Amino acid sequence: MSNDVPGARPATAPSNGAGSGISSVDNALRLLELIGERQALRVSEAAVELGVAPSTAHRLLNALRRRGFVLQEKPNTAYRPGPVLNEIGLAAIGRVDIRQVARPVLEEVRDRTEETVSLSLLEGRNVRFIDCVESPRAVRVGNRTGVVLPAHCTAAGKAILAAMPESELTRRFADGELATRTEFSVAAWDTLAAELAEVRRLGYAVNIEEGELGISAVAAVLRDRAGTPLASVAAVVPAHRLATREQAGQLAERLLVARDQLQETLRGQLTT
Repeated sequence: MSNDVPGARPATAPSNGAGSGISSVDNALRLLELIGERQALRVSEAAVELGVAPSTAHRLLNALRRRGFVLQEKPNTAYRPGPVLNEIGLAAIGRVDIRQVARPVLEEVRDRTEETVSLSLLEGRNVRFIDCVESPRAVRVGNRTGVVLPAHCTAAGKAILAAMPESELTRRFADGELATRTEFSVAAWDTLAAELAEVRRLGYAVNIEEGELGISAVAAVLRDRAGTPLASVAAVVPAHRLATREQAGQLAERLLVARDQLQETLRGQLTT
């Protein structure tokens, strides 16, 4: 299959002054279009499409990488859509659509576990709860929709962080600083890194009163077909019903089954 893209045109030669800046912006936007279309783009391909020297294409791609718009898993490999680009893409298709797709599965998990179930997206270093169905129990965690918390203080956020490339985690937490919400919040980067490794091993994340006292949770990440983390689904419970990580296994088992179902449905919606 040809790599030619309809509408591709050579970039105009850079000039001094404002024209050079405009040309660079135009080239960077064109690179984002190409990566969105192809899902993988090498420096040599970018140079041909833009009509610029490979060194110029490399400089532009590196600038996009530093900002999280693209990522490169290893040196000298293709650039792929980064988390920032995916976040923008999710916003563009509309969070209401994501909620509509996810709502039946959230309700099913709620019915099986009798616990509050939420859907969340990552926003920078924070996680935002974009939908929620409440537990029918008298003592329950209330609706979380609209709540924003530090990602590393929640199971929902840690599930997404654990699915990110190490380079992206380093970019987002370049200063190594972790805000704390309670006495149980993770405050040291080494501790968080070890926990994220455990999340990868288990397939789910746990929060025991780290974001809010009295609230615990279990969460699993949702990925697209390329393996990029899109969102997370979590069962959020009063801490007296989930007081230790050892108690999370049974709840996580039910959550993972539902996550797999939702993930396939969501992937189908995003590719149609």
